[in-house]
Amino acid sequence: MKRVRCPKCNEFITFDETKYRDGQKLVFQCPSCGKTFGIKIGVSRLRATRKEERPEDVNEDKGYGSIVVIENVFHYKQVIPLQLGDNVIGRYMKGSGINCPIETNDPSIDMTHCIINVSRDKNGNLKYVLRDGPSNTGTFVDNEILGDKERRVITDGTLFTIGATSIILKLSDD
Repeated sequence: MKRVRCPKCNEFITFDETKYRDGQKLVFQCPSCGKTFGIKIGVSRLRATRKEERPEDVNEDKGYGSIVVIENVFHYKQVIPLQLGDNVIGRYMKGSGINCPIETNDPSIDMTHCIINVSRDKNGNLKYVLRDGPSNTGTFVDNEILGDKERRVITDGTLFTIGATSIILKLSDD
């Protein structure tokens, strides 16, 4: 099953791509807003979506690790690569400019919910520091909410929660 996003309201429409051949044009009408739009099967100018990426593909280039967004009622599992510096995590919205967008309909995730800063310590080891955005619903690590200006060092396998979504920090193997 494949999903396409309505260009007007960003709602997902799911369809069975195996019933169509490459190059075939499909027309959809969004059930939410009524917008009619078309796509061409098998043709994409964009890279694979995050839910289709394999974690080993994400870490090949820079080795700064990734966050794994756990599947829940709002969306599929997603793997989002991290980079040096601030990684702003939040709900995907067209043109928002954040560098770690989560594709979700979860209303409890803000557009700039939290930030993971990736830096190197004095020994050259990677260091991951999590802080709240600030967000309306808070960022939780080990079932404790982060304070307004609190920063928490996180390590490989750390589970943190934003809104109704759980996220795991996954470090690269170098």
